[in-house]
Amino acid sequence: MMDLLYYAAAFVVALGILITVHEFGHFWVARRLGVKVLRFSVGFGKPLWSRHVGKDNMELAIGAFPLGGYVKMLDEAEGEVPASEMHRAFNRQHVWKRMAIVTAGPLFNFLFAILAYWAVYMVGVDGIQPVVGKVVEGSIAQQAGFQAGDTIVSIDGKEVQSWDHRRLYVFQRALDRARMMFEVRDTRGEIKRLELDLSNFPVQQVNSSLFERGIGLIGYFPEAQPVIGAIEPGPAMRAGMEIGDRLVEVSSQPVRTWEELVALVSRNPGNSIHVVVERDGKRLDFDVIPHAVEQGSETIGRIGIRPRFSEIPDDMRVKVRFDPMPALAEGIGNTWRMSVLTLEMLYRMLKLEVSARNISGPITIAQYAGYSAKVGIEQFVLFLAVISISLGVLNLLPIPVLDGGHLMYYIIEAVKGSPLPESVMVWGQQIGVALLVGLMVLAFYNDLTRIFL
Repeated sequence: MMDLLYYAAAFVVALGILITVHEFGHFWVARRLGVKVLRFSVGFGKPLWSRHVGKDNMELAIGAFPLGGYVKMLDEAEGEVPASEMHRAFNRQHVWKRMAIVTAGPLFNFLFAILAYWAVYMVGVDGIQPVVGKVVEGSIAQQAGFQAGDTIVSIDGKEVQSWDHRRLYVFQRALDRARMMFEVRDTRGEIKRLELDLSNFPVQQVNSSLFERGIGLIGYFPEAQPVIGAIEPGPAMRAGMEIGDRLVEVSSQPVRTWEELVALVSRNPGNSIHVVVERDGKRLDFDVIPHAVEQGSETIGRIGIRPRFSEIPDDMRVKVRFDPMPALAEGIGNTWRMSVLTLEMLYRMLKLEVSARNISGPITIAQYAGYSAKVGIEQFVLFLAVISISLGVLNLLPIPVLDGGHLMYYIIEAVKGSPLPESVMVWGQQIGVALLVGLMVLAFYNDLTRIFL
């Protein structure tokens, strides 16, 4: 129960920060361009708190429902405007000013992400040495010549400081089905160049397990015991298993390592398995039905538990840190790559090349917010950067209701010299609302199936 409260609190904090950043973009540019702002609200619905400030008596408010926010500007479409303030009404502004105001929200999301990456890389973020712990038999990595113990020095000439340092870059190159040149140092200290050929790589395998299950490179991990170190809502939690339980048997098969446990569970998607655990010196029995999860071209079973790891040796720890200008370059590069990757994944979902199950809703986001906050402030800030980029990209999509939809209307107005008919805009708004509702339903469905099915 405490974990759920912690996740909820982390989610509300994260959402509050990112909504404030987004709406502040609209607010700041509107004020700079001479538009009167009537209300700045974080959240929708009845205000839980409000206050009027400034010479314009602008209302600051926090709404009851935190899934969004808005900036209300003086506008003849919203109500009567005094003749003395017509020049400050949003609808009376030149089209380029209106375009700047609606674009400012998403752009501030991107700016926030850049600054978040920059700050984290200036301070330094903990990581694990980019050492290959295992190469999967028959994988692309094995065919390229990778061996356990190799240390990755660079990818396409880009320095690699930790195992996760260039993961976004590799994701993008995998979608491009490109060839990548790795420079690695083997266990004898000799440098070798290995070409990883992704020209025939299946797009469906570009997901969070790209390195491990797609390419076949598994990084160094401290020894994972068959002990539950973390548990999330799902089959194991519903069955009554708890953090600290040591798994000793799965369907009468003895379990000695975490790898053996994963192999036994993975082979049984949707099938009931009998699990025996040790808790406080006693043996307990559970019947669990693993979720069926798509992993590339195969379906595997998962029960929603993660291992308890041994301590990471000091010689395998690394702090990824940059000077101010290189840190800024990293922030800009990561924000750009994440934006392009988000757009490309959406495009490939529309083409049915990538599963729509990759879309996550607020429940999954809340879980990740909680996990990252527990790990440390640096990981929580990096989480905020990723979600901020996603908000920026999604809000720029040309869907009526979103900022990108308004921008589309204003571009059409600039080209044709007059606004679109009101009936067309109303029709577009209805389509936009339907699309957003459909997307939200899909996201919630994905969240719930991850937990309950």
